[in-house]
Amino acid sequence: MLWVAIIGLVMTVVTVAVAARRVLFLYRLATVGQPAPERVAYLRQNLVPEIKAQLSEVFGQKKLLKWTPSGVAHFFVMWAFIILLTVYIEAYGALIQGMVTGRPNFHIPLIGTWPVLGFLQDFIALAALIGLIAFAVIRIKNAPAKLGRRSRFSGSHLGGAWLILFMIFNVIWTMFLFRGAAVNTGNSPYASGAFVSDAVAQILPTSMVLEEIGLLLHIGVMLVFLIIVVHSKHLHIFTAPLNVLFSRRPDGNGPAQPMRSGGKLLDFEEADPEVDVFGRGTIADTTWKGFLDFYTCTECGRCQSQCPAWNTDKPLSPKMLILDQRDHAFAIAPYLLMGQEERAKQGEDVLALLDKPLVGEDGVIHPDVLWSCTNCGACVEQCPVDIEHIDHILDMRRYQVMIESSFPSEAGVMLKNLENKGNPWGMSEMKRADWIAELDFEVEVVEDKMPADAEYLFWVGCAGALEDRAKRTTKAVAELLHIAGVKFAVLGPMEACTGDPARRLGMEFLFNMLAQQNIETLNEAGVKKIVATCPHCFNTLANEYPQLGGTYEVVHHTQLLSHLVDTGRLVPVTPIEEKITYHDPCFLGRHNKVYAQPRDIMAKVPGIQAQEMHRCKDRGFCCGAGGARMWMEERIGKRINTERVEEALTTDPDTVSTACPFCLVMLGDAINEKKNAGAAKESVEVVDVAQLLIKSVKG
Repeated sequence: MLWVAIIGLVMTVVTVAVAARRVLFLYRLATVGQPAPERVAYLRQNLVPEIKAQLSEVFGQKKLLKWTPSGVAHFFVMWAFIILLTVYIEAYGALIQGMVTGRPNFHIPLIGTWPVLGFLQDFIALAALIGLIAFAVIRIKNAPAKLGRRSRFSGSHLGGAWLILFMIFNVIWTMFLFRGAAVNTGNSPYASGAFVSDAVAQILPTSMVLEEIGLLLHIGVMLVFLIIVVHSKHLHIFTAPLNVLFSRRPDGNGPAQPMRSGGKLLDFEEADPEVDVFGRGTIADTTWKGFLDFYTCTECGRCQSQCPAWNTDKPLSPKMLILDQRDHAFAIAPYLLMGQEERAKQGEDVLALLDKPLVGEDGVIHPDVLWSCTNCGACVEQCPVDIEHIDHILDMRRYQVMIESSFPSEAGVMLKNLENKGNPWGMSEMKRADWIAELDFEVEVVEDKMPADAEYLFWVGCAGALEDRAKRTTKAVAELLHIAGVKFAVLGPMEACTGDPARRLGMEFLFNMLAQQNIETLNEAGVKKIVATCPHCFNTLANEYPQLGGTYEVVHHTQLLSHLVDTGRLVPVTPIEEKITYHDPCFLGRHNKVYAQPRDIMAKVPGIQAQEMHRCKDRGFCCGAGGARMWMEERIGKRINTERVEEALTTDPDTVSTACPFCLVMLGDAINEKKNAGAAKESVEVVDVAQLLIKSVKG
């Protein structure tokens, strides 16, 4: 037994040294990037929610279990890694005890002979084996060679995945070989319970040599597996818990992050583009959390399969966005880790590689990839390891917009209008109150301070005040609040764009200017509670203004109206005998988890037959307007709003409802195109949930 122990321990020492060297390299590479102290601060402030996220997402596999059967298969394989650690404790214990006493009959103190543990070990190993078969079937069924672009594995490194499946299989069969042989030699710690090991023992000869070979094979396979893991995408086995821990969105996608340089908030009045980091121009501008995202990507393609841009034949794949940056980082890692003097001695080709732009025609990421994103959050929502793709995209956009002045030309018109007129359309601020004249009751406009009897400030938003279709929603909400006896006021000409289009485009400076202007107005008026009809305004006011000192109680109009219906202050009475399908706005649903209230309102309206689309709620499909794409031409692939409307029409609706002015416009335009082509009923229309409610309440 001595020679077995020596071989096993030498293999272990060598393997641990190689793995540790790789881990040190990965750590050094990540810390080449920008600091991210806000991640640690967020973790400290939200420790309980983050622990819950660990329990649900890592140990409970909450996100993966949405994808059955692959989620169930992964659940058992993941738990096999945890539970079978006890088998490796037993294996190393047998190795050392066999060296000392000559008899490898080790058992874990206190629990080592408990039949339940033996049963659990064998059960989870058998379940993992079945999981491997399921994985193989899923990969064959969804192979890129068969499905092409529609495969979520398109672009992934497929060979590595098959190698890992093979290695896990080797771990399982060597475990049963070792344990079955130990049963026959009397060295098994379990008199009963280990049902698979006992069954294997029936077909094996009684042989100490076979047990020793099985023991060495079991340990050796694990050591080879460890080397493969730390050099491959399966590094996520170790990094996924960390990535989940340092994510900042236990409830939704979270706000866009303010710009930082050197870990500190960027002061635009004192910032120097020659010194400070403006977004992400090269891979070295990435934070350590960004590198952790690179290390953690499993290449599963769930983000890609849900991305509206990818699904409408655009070049953006959230998966490849991460992988391309990761591969570039690894390619230039030796030079990134050099000192300045050593780096200066390198040839021009090396220096060019180091300075290779992240975004550009010859960059790591093509501009069309960057500008295809709608910020819908489908990628972030579905990622099982909490990669934050939107943060990567926004950082690259910021550099392109603020340093390179490189962005779609039509977006420049929107930025100019925001700067000069305070709204994306460039209309006069005096027109913001025109809709009030179309009502048959008074609406108070704030001139200095909020009226004493006003409970809410109604944040109308640019679209709600200036776009004809969205104004119908505005008037419906105002009328419903009036009927319910909810006192409210509006800012009228004092209201300006929240800055969401500027921030999502990457023009952080303009966002800050607009946000600070609005915060000053709101604070001086003494505003405490806000109701907003636009999910983009809602998200910005509720989640992003606190970054600049503007903290208010903000609700979406569907949340408030649902409450008013539930409490009997609004009573839908007139039936609306229609089939209606509801479209989830991304910034209301995925970004803020408001799914129930719009549906609750429709459920209370007599006569409505609700028809869910195939892609709904957290898997809802974008309308195409987010991420400032409302003001950019969609020249590549199929229009996203067309794709969404085609799905809506499969439910044969009389009406498509939503709760966002952007969605209202985008879906309405696509519906009109379908009507003109004879592919939709002339009677089909797109309305806000509030319009349905006022129709039923008023009769």
